[in-house]
Amino acid sequence: MCSASSLAGDLAQEKAHENGNPHRVYKIVLTGGPCGGKTTGQSRLSTFFENLGWKVFRVPEAATVLLSGGIKFSDLSHDETIQFQENLLKTILQIENTFFSLAETCSQDCLIICDRGAMDASAYIMKEGWENIISNNNWNNVELRDNRYNQIIHMVSAAVGAEEFYSTEDHACRSEGVQLARELDYRSAASWVGHPYFDVIDNSTDFETKMKRMIDSVCQKLEINTGDRLLKNSKKRKFLVRGPLPKDEEFPAFQDFDVVHNYLQNNNPKVQARLRKRGQKGHWMYIHTLRKPKIKDQTIEVRTQLTRRDYLNILAQRDDRHFTIYKKRRCFLFNNQYFQLDIYKEPAHPRCLGLLLLETYSTLDDSELLKRLPKFLDIVEEVTGNPNYSMFNLSLKEDWKSTNRFCSHFAEKKVNGFIHEGKLAPETKNN
Repeated sequence: MCSASSLAGDLAQEKAHENGNPHRVYKIVLTGGPCGGKTTGQSRLSTFFENLGWKVFRVPEAATVLLSGGIKFSDLSHDETIQFQENLLKTILQIENTFFSLAETCSQDCLIICDRGAMDASAYIMKEGWENIISNNNWNNVELRDNRYNQIIHMVSAAVGAEEFYSTEDHACRSEGVQLARELDYRSAASWVGHPYFDVIDNSTDFETKMKRMIDSVCQKLEINTGDRLLKNSKKRKFLVRGPLPKDEEFPAFQDFDVVHNYLQNNNPKVQARLRKRGQKGHWMYIHTLRKPKIKDQTIEVRTQLTRRDYLNILAQRDDRHFTIYKKRRCFLFNNQYFQLDIYKEPAHPRCLGLLLLETYSTLDDSELLKRLPKFLDIVEEVTGNPNYSMFNLSLKEDWKSTNRFCSHFAEKKVNGFIHEGKLAPETKNN
């Protein structure tokens, strides 16, 4: 019997060959607030990947095309605004599909950069109007947001943290003042909250470094070694949260997902293989993940998006020595930082009951990250690198004290956590 990891790789390879294209197609949405560096970023990203030998397609922003034709939001009634956004979304999808089809037949690795994407249309209308649009067209948020694109990059407006550089002079369709630009920036970012690979590139560095951070975020997802050309990627930081959680209205705008994890049988003890099902309202995204041994102090993860059929086929190889992990994942933006709060649910091992873990990716130093942590959550301590909070270990059916399967070699490099109260999971393992 072949392993689950090889089966997933074979399925991905078969899918590529079925489409007549054994090469990679990677779809990015480059979005952001006014004067955030989106236009420059698109040019820099294109040049970088073209120099690597990739074919790069740049999908134009449909809204700019229409607005430059004389349409003004201030002239539209409420109903006309809804109709305009619906037609705009149809236009976006059709233009993107044209480029997606070209990429599938391309003989090179292909990067598609979408100047904004489907969910950006939701930032300019009320939630009820958006729900009506997707319902009328038999769309859903999981397909439009999560399954359609591989990665979302939000370039934060200069109006947020770099006000002295904010300008409307170089953009014919831009007239926003600083305060409105901040509001639009937040609404644009909030429209993408929930995508599994969502990077927020803020103004904590100079503009040149901001561009490098943006390019690096793409290279890291694609496992492209950039050497010393770009900054080192941000690191995952994990925090233990004490319940009960505050009421929903105390959170900023958020998206909740049902998440199901299953670990898979694997012949190589140095590799972890798992399946993830993540969705909302009965619409799902399926991911196969391989965690490989560290290279230069970095754990390598290879993720493959699956169809439902492929997911069910591989699920037959789940490892019975692990519990299935059930979580509710709450995604939200706070202080220009993207957070994921994992709320562990039953059925589960007693060690997981009531467990709340907050995660974010950041290049910030401890003092700056501390300022950005959600003040409305009761954060106990940082647990980055603590194997007691590894999902692999949390899912083990055996007692940690008696098993030889407790894993510590995949733990990320420990950091000197800056919040300490000494609280650990109910069951601990001495390493």
